[in-house]
Amino acid sequence: MKRRTDKQTTRLDAHVFVCVNERDSEYACCAEAGGEETAAAVKTWLRERDAFWSPVGVSTTDCLGLCSEAGTAITIQPHNEWFAEVRPDDVDDLMSEAFGPGADRI
Repeated sequence: MKRRTDKQTTRLDAHVFVCVNERDSEYACCAEAGGEETAAAVKTWLRERDAFWSPVGVSTTDCLGLCSEAGTAITIQPHNEWFAEVRPDDVDDLMSEAFGPGADRI
């Protein structure tokens, strides 16, 4: 193992985490509420604006604690923005609000 902390510099202004958690239970989970599709919509929105993996990163994650059958959970860090019940068709509005319609606030 090599520790690289001293050699790594943060190049991201923000990181979008999209829950895709699956669980075998009676409770809602983001995987069943379209988590992967929502993550794909976030990536597409950024790619269309040439902002994917440049100043903004996107990762899928396990449970963010905002479970709902109505959609997936998203957080944008370090902006400390949290969203629940996000569907793929909500992504344009969410990302435009967070980063500007043309990603001009990135």
